[in-house]
Amino acid sequence: MTSTSTPPGLPRFNALEEHAALAVLREACASTAWARRLTAARPYTTSDELFAASDAAMAELTAADLDEAMAGHPPIGRPRPGDPTSAREQRGMAGASDELRAQMLELNLAYQEKFGHVFLICATGRTGEQMRDAVKERIGNSPQQEREIVRTELGKINRIRLARLVEEDA
Repeated sequence: MTSTSTPPGLPRFNALEEHAALAVLREACASTAWARRLTAARPYTTSDELFAASDAAMAELTAADLDEAMAGHPPIGRPRPGDPTSAREQRGMAGASDELRAQMLELNLAYQEKFGHVFLICATGRTGEQMRDAVKERIGNSPQQEREIVRTELGKINRIRLARLVEEDA
Protein backbone atom coordinates (compact mmCIF):
# COMPACT_ATOMS: atom_id res chain seq x y z
CA MET A 1 0.00 0.00 0.00
CA THR A 2 2.29 2.78 -1.18
CA SER A 3 0.67 6.13 -1.73
CA THR A 4 2.29 9.40 -2.68
CA SER A 5 -0.97 11.24 -3.32
CA THR A 6 -3.20 12.68 -0.64
CA PRO A 7 -6.28 10.49 -0.12
CA PRO A 8 -9.60 12.35 0.09
CA GLY A 9 -10.19 11.78 3.81
CA LEU A 10 -6.69 12.68 5.01
CA PRO A 11 -7.13 16.50 5.04
CA ARG A 12 -10.41 16.00 6.90
CA PHE A 13 -8.67 13.76 9.47
CA ASN A 14 -5.82 16.27 9.86
CA ALA A 15 -8.33 19.06 10.49
CA LEU A 16 -10.28 17.27 13.23
CA GLU A 17 -10.23 18.74 16.72
CA GLU A 18 -7.96 16.70 18.99
CA HIS A 19 -10.83 15.03 20.88
CA ALA A 20 -12.55 14.09 17.61
CA ALA A 21 -9.33 12.70 16.12
CA LEU A 22 -8.75 10.63 19.24
CA ALA A 23 -12.31 9.28 19.07
CA VAL A 24 -11.95 8.32 15.40
CA LEU A 25 -8.61 6.64 16.04
CA ARG A 26 -9.91 4.77 19.10
CA GLU A 27 -12.56 3.26 16.81
CA ALA A 28 -9.70 1.88 14.69
CA CYS A 29 -7.62 0.74 17.68
CA ALA A 30 -8.70 0.78 21.33
CA SER A 31 -5.20 1.76 22.55
CA THR A 32 -5.25 5.28 23.97
CA ALA A 33 -1.44 5.55 23.70
CA TRP A 34 -1.53 4.61 20.00
CA ALA A 35 -4.30 7.12 19.28
CA ARG A 36 -2.50 9.90 21.16
CA ARG A 37 0.75 9.31 19.27
CA LEU A 38 -1.01 9.42 15.90
CA THR A 39 -2.99 12.51 16.83
CA ALA A 40 0.12 14.33 18.07
CA ALA A 41 2.03 13.61 14.85
CA ARG A 42 -0.54 15.28 12.59
CA PRO A 43 -0.67 16.63 9.93
CA TYR A 44 0.06 13.79 7.54
CA THR A 45 0.58 14.49 3.85
CA THR A 46 0.27 10.90 2.59
CA SER A 47 -1.20 7.59 3.70
CA ASP A 48 2.34 6.23 3.94
CA GLU A 49 3.21 8.85 6.57
CA LEU A 50 0.15 7.87 8.56
CA PHE A 51 0.95 4.15 8.24
CA ALA A 52 4.58 4.73 9.30
CA ALA A 53 3.39 6.68 12.35
CA SER A 54 0.96 3.86 13.17
CA ASP A 55 3.70 1.24 12.88
CA ALA A 56 6.06 3.29 15.07
CA ALA A 57 3.35 3.82 17.70
CA MET A 58 2.50 0.11 17.64
CA ALA A 59 6.15 -0.79 18.22
CA GLU A 60 6.23 1.43 21.32
CA LEU A 61 3.11 0.05 23.01
CA THR A 62 3.62 -1.40 26.46
CA ALA A 63 2.06 -4.67 27.59
CA ALA A 64 -0.78 -2.68 29.19
CA ASP A 65 -1.30 -0.73 25.96
CA LEU A 66 -1.50 -4.00 24.00
CA ASP A 67 -4.02 -5.34 26.51
CA GLU A 68 -6.12 -2.22 26.00
CA ALA A 69 -5.92 -2.60 22.22
CA MET A 70 -6.87 -6.29 22.34
CA ALA A 71 -9.83 -5.56 24.59
CA GLY A 72 -11.38 -3.72 21.64
CA HIS A 73 -11.52 -6.90 19.54
CA PRO A 74 -14.26 -9.52 19.82
CA PRO A 75 -13.42 -13.23 19.49
CA ILE A 76 -13.15 -14.60 15.96
CA GLY A 77 -16.54 -15.90 14.89
CA ARG A 78 -18.42 -13.71 17.36
CA PRO A 79 -18.36 -10.08 16.17
CA ARG A 80 -20.18 -7.70 18.46
CA PRO A 81 -23.79 -7.05 17.47
CA GLY A 82 -24.03 -3.74 15.65
CA ASP A 83 -20.27 -3.65 14.92
CA PRO A 84 -20.02 -3.50 11.12
CA THR A 85 -16.21 -3.26 11.19
CA SER A 86 -15.69 -6.55 13.01
CA ALA A 87 -18.41 -8.24 10.96
CA ARG A 88 -16.74 -7.07 7.72
CA GLU A 89 -13.29 -8.15 8.88
CA GLN A 90 -14.52 -11.54 10.07
CA ARG A 91 -16.54 -12.18 6.91
CA GLY A 92 -14.66 -15.46 6.46
CA MET A 93 -16.62 -16.90 9.38
CA ALA A 94 -20.01 -15.71 8.11
CA GLY A 95 -20.85 -18.88 6.20
CA ALA A 96 -18.96 -21.25 8.49
CA SER A 97 -20.51 -24.59 9.29
CA ASP A 98 -21.80 -25.32 12.78
CA GLU A 99 -18.83 -27.66 13.21
CA LEU A 100 -16.30 -24.95 12.32
CA ARG A 101 -18.06 -22.46 14.61
CA ALA A 102 -17.92 -24.98 17.47
CA GLN A 103 -14.22 -25.61 16.80
CA MET A 104 -13.48 -21.87 16.83
CA LEU A 105 -15.38 -21.41 20.08
CA GLU A 106 -13.43 -24.23 21.71
CA LEU A 107 -10.10 -22.99 20.33
CA ASN A 108 -10.83 -19.37 21.30
CA LEU A 109 -11.57 -20.45 24.87
CA ALA A 110 -8.42 -22.60 25.08
CA TYR A 111 -6.33 -19.76 23.65
CA GLN A 112 -7.81 -17.23 26.04
CA GLU A 113 -7.22 -19.54 28.99
CA LYS A 114 -3.56 -20.00 28.01
CA PHE A 115 -2.70 -16.40 27.09
CA GLY A 116 -5.24 -14.37 29.08
CA HIS A 117 -6.56 -12.48 26.05
CA VAL A 118 -8.60 -12.95 22.92
CA PHE A 119 -7.04 -14.66 19.89
CA LEU A 120 -6.21 -11.81 17.57
CA ILE A 121 -5.52 -12.15 13.86
CA CYS A 122 -5.94 -9.86 10.89
CA ALA A 123 -9.02 -11.71 9.65
CA THR A 124 -9.58 -9.62 6.52
CA GLY A 125 -9.52 -11.90 3.49
CA ARG A 126 -9.10 -15.11 5.54
CA THR A 127 -11.48 -18.04 5.46
CA GLY A 128 -12.86 -19.57 8.62
CA GLU A 129 -10.64 -22.59 8.04
CA GLN A 130 -7.53 -20.39 7.76
CA MET A 131 -8.39 -18.67 11.05
CA ARG A 132 -9.01 -22.03 12.73
CA ASP A 133 -5.68 -23.35 11.46
CA ALA A 134 -3.90 -20.20 12.67
CA VAL A 135 -5.23 -20.48 16.22
CA LYS A 136 -4.32 -24.19 16.26
CA GLU A 137 -0.78 -23.32 15.23
CA ARG A 138 -0.36 -20.31 17.51
CA ILE A 139 -1.71 -21.95 20.67
CA GLY A 140 1.64 -23.75 20.92
CA ASN A 141 3.58 -20.47 21.11
CA SER A 142 5.13 -19.07 24.25
CA PRO A 143 3.44 -16.00 25.75
CA GLN A 144 6.36 -13.85 24.56
CA GLN A 145 6.13 -15.16 20.99
CA GLU A 146 2.40 -14.65 20.98
CA ARG A 147 2.68 -11.04 22.25
CA GLU A 148 4.86 -10.13 19.28
CA ILE A 149 2.57 -11.91 16.82
CA VAL A 150 -0.39 -10.03 18.33
CA ARG A 151 1.52 -6.74 17.96
CA THR A 152 2.12 -7.54 14.26
CA GLU A 153 -1.50 -8.57 13.67
CA LEU A 154 -2.77 -5.41 15.36
CA GLY A 155 -0.50 -3.37 13.11
CA LYS A 156 -2.03 -5.01 10.03
CA ILE A 157 -5.56 -4.41 11.31
CA ASN A 158 -4.75 -0.77 12.12
CA ARG A 159 -3.36 -0.14 8.61
CA ILE A 160 -6.53 -1.56 7.01
CA ARG A 161 -8.76 0.54 9.26
CA LEU A 162 -6.66 3.68 8.76
CA ALA A 163 -6.74 3.19 4.98
CA ARG A 164 -10.51 2.94 5.11
CA LEU A 165 -10.65 6.08 7.28
CA VAL A 166 -8.57 8.27 4.96
CA GLU A 167 -9.66 6.80 1.61
CA GLU A 168 -13.32 7.48 2.26
CA ASP A 169 -14.57 10.81 1.01
CA ALA A 170 -16.83 12.84 3.28
